[in-house]
Parts: sequence; C-alpha cells; structure tokens
Amino acid sequence: MSNERFTRFADFYPFYLGEHQNKVCRRLHFVGLTLVLVCLWQLFSTGSLVWLLYGLLCGYGFAWVGHFFFEKNRPATFKYPLYSLMGDWAMYRDIWLGRIKL
Repeated sequence: MSNERFTRFADFYPFYLGEHQNKVCRRLHFVGLTLVLVCLWQLFSTGSLVWLLYGLLCGYGFAWVGHFFFEKNRPATFKYPLYSLMGDWAMYRDIWLGRIKL
C-alpha cells in the first residue's frame, strides 16, 4: 500500500482503482455492493436491523475475498476507511456507466 497520505478523494480514487485491477476482485465488489443495496432495501422494508449486519457482511465479505485471494493486496479500508467506502460506490457507478469493465 502506498505510503502517501491522501487528503482529497480526487487524489485517492486513481490509487483505489489501481488496487482493483483484477477483474474477479472488481466482480466480487460489484456483487457485494449489489447485495448491500438489497439488504438496505430489506432493512427499510422490514425495519429489522439484522439486514444492516447482512449488508456489512456482504459488502466487506465479498470485497475482502477479492483482495486477499485474487488481487493479493491489503484492502484500502484499513488505512482509508471513508475514502475506500466512497471509492467502492464510485467504482460501482463507473461499472454501471461502462467506464470500468467488469
């Protein structure tokens, strides 16, 4: 992981994308984030807080499997938790828009 300390998301995002070059890792992020949206829907539909736990497990579980087993790097979440979360959703958006290949 870079020793550089990021102070702006615009500077962090290219680094974030560089940490997601493996297509299986990106696909796992995409699946995990889609499941997070399903869990959020269920949370608001049912009011059951267990869906919040399921959402966290889906989001982080799929992403961390992608990093540890396919990308073979340490998730940026450990050093940049907020920027990493923002990067997850920015990459998700960019995949939907066709800017990033799945």
